[in-house]
Amino acid sequence: MNIVSIIQNSISAAVKELYGQDVAANDVVCNVTKKEFEGDYTVTVFAFAKSARKSPVQVGEELGQYLVEKNSEFSKFNVIQGFLNLVVNDAFWINFLSQIVDNPSFGQLPKKNEKVMIEFSSPNTNKPLHLGHIRNILLGWSTSKILEAAGYDVVRTKVVNDRGIAICKSMLAWELFGNGKTPDTEGVKGDHFVGKYYVKFEKQFQEEYKDWQTTEVALETIFDAQKKPQQTQEEFFKEYKNTYFNQYSSLGKQARELLLRWEKGDEKTVSLWQKMNGWVYAGFNETYAKLGVSFDKIYYESETYMLGKDIIEDGILRGLFYRKPDTSVWIDLTDAKLDQKLVLRSDGTSVYITQDIGMAQLRDKEWGCQKVVYVVADEQNYHFQVLFQIMKKLGEPYANGLFHLSYGMVDLPSGRMKSREGTVVDADDLIAEVIEEASKKLAENGEIANFPKAEQAEITRKVGLSALKFQIVKVNPQKRMIFDPTESVDLQGHTGPYIQYSYVRTNGVWNKAVNENFSLDKNINYPNLHAAERDLIIKLYEYAKAIEEAAAKYDPSVIAEFCYDLAKGFHKFYHDLPIWRAEFEDQKIFRLRLSKLVAHTLKHGMSLLGIEMPERM
Repeated sequence: MNIVSIIQNSISAAVKELYGQDVAANDVVCNVTKKEFEGDYTVTVFAFAKSARKSPVQVGEELGQYLVEKNSEFSKFNVIQGFLNLVVNDAFWINFLSQIVDNPSFGQLPKKNEKVMIEFSSPNTNKPLHLGHIRNILLGWSTSKILEAAGYDVVRTKVVNDRGIAICKSMLAWELFGNGKTPDTEGVKGDHFVGKYYVKFEKQFQEEYKDWQTTEVALETIFDAQKKPQQTQEEFFKEYKNTYFNQYSSLGKQARELLLRWEKGDEKTVSLWQKMNGWVYAGFNETYAKLGVSFDKIYYESETYMLGKDIIEDGILRGLFYRKPDTSVWIDLTDAKLDQKLVLRSDGTSVYITQDIGMAQLRDKEWGCQKVVYVVADEQNYHFQVLFQIMKKLGEPYANGLFHLSYGMVDLPSGRMKSREGTVVDADDLIAEVIEEASKKLAENGEIANFPKAEQAEITRKVGLSALKFQIVKVNPQKRMIFDPTESVDLQGHTGPYIQYSYVRTNGVWNKAVNENFSLDKNINYPNLHAAERDLIIKLYEYAKAIEEAAAKYDPSVIAEFCYDLAKGFHKFYHDLPIWRAEFEDQKIFRLRLSKLVAHTLKHGMSLLGIEMPERM
């Protein structure tokens, strides 16, 4: 039984004995004591004061006295208003360290026998992965690792958007302007190569549209007849862009014809589509490898976009969906404070929600997951509210286990990125930039200058990727964020490299003990903990709770903050208390054990964020 459970059960028994009140142990509110107060854990006693007909302070005093007298785990207490602060006996913490220090599984919680699917990344094959994708990928990967540590069986999937008009734009631009070039002939990664033609299409389209705006048709027939009152010509044509693409654009017409040929299975078109997508997949795989990310199953929209129609037809018979006079199919979600939602167009074609309904059923049949987490930017919040409500109305058994891990966009200090204009920061370029920044920072530090070149390169890679990953996942997913490559590699800041440096120091202490054949197996007598030791060991004790919290919230920033606080705690411990010059041998052994467990926990915690730790730095 952990210390919080001991406290909750003891308080439940005390309230029953002292006040005749039945209180379930799980209803006792118990948290780690705030740093400004003396104590390890704090119990809120206001709820018991009314039935006891005493003041919260008096109830706190009585409960505290009861626990200290009845339980050997507690040495003393104090009461601040309606809060009972309990001090746990040093022997409890020393025993915890002795039991866990040599356990290589510390940080892995018991199996829950429950399966969770994480869907993340889900890129388009018309452009390379960029900074926004990186946040998606890192959130998805770290969440999956945290869920595994929490005891879940995890399935990692992605859906590749490999069809549609955007892909056809890249294909058309390559046909018109590519002159037979390939990624190999140009020495360019495949996804970067194809993305260049997506940008090329947009630039050519903008030029075509600009020229058209000066024609008689545009100015007299369109602008004069359709412009809104007090709307400028510039404002009108900015708003009219999509209509122009669909009705007048030569490039738009060619792209749509390409899409139609693909849908009809035209051999030449499908061959081009396969070739260009193949280039992109090869490029994606390089980037995923750099980030240390992999998937258990990849779904392709070209193979799944027809899914869901049969479910809609069945839902019509069940009265869940209805047809409008134009034969389009809708569902009424006003009872869920949403609105009426289109699920099939009048021509019988599906919309995105239709495909997602079909995909949800398909994946349930294939994997049987109790929970499915969709990692998608907050621009799609409404879409997932609708999807989840529809699945509930369909009576799907997994519907209550669907979750949208919604995250805010990522900006650079210079501002927002735009894919079609080619102003995005490619993932590969960003990875290279943070590794270069890490190289500069480590050169300034000078500590790895005498290491072999290959080791220097590997350390620099790990530090750079740590900077990138930690800076992304330390922010609560729901918050929009700015990523600054230079700030991310600060060895003294709230960064991944700072935690890596702490790990290297803790690991160095342990390695020295091993090299000197220092025995840590003996029983020790170390009855009194120093404050820095106590703080550090309590933090380690809370690791399992941090994993549970991060898994429950699907929030890797909980683990990031835990690792940072643990690293700070070790720095204080290392600064305040000598290890090798300890006052006596048992004290030295205790501090070495503590250093060993800190090293293990930092390495394990950072691995949940997808971050590797260097052995020296």
